[in-house]
Amino acid sequence: MRLGDTIDDYCSRCKRSMDHSIVAMAGEEVVKVLCRTCNSDHKYRKNRSGRKELTKEEAFNRVLASVMNAQGQSGSKKN
Repeated sequence: MRLGDTIDDYCSRCKRSMDHSIVAMAGEEVVKVLCRTCNSDHKYRKNRSGRKELTKEEAFNRVLASVMNAQGQSGSKKN
């Protein structure tokens, strides 16, 4: 690894594991990275986040529930 190389890391702004460029190193250890999607820089998190990423099914179910909730609320206001 060297400065400018691409590495995967969790971006707290994008909320996903994205491509990053290495910006700072201490010896052989990556210290700071720059997200190639949103251009935010942060310390290297070793591709770990505080929360688990959603699976496709969990994301679909979450969106479906929010749509069903929105339809239920708007439908109850009709006379």
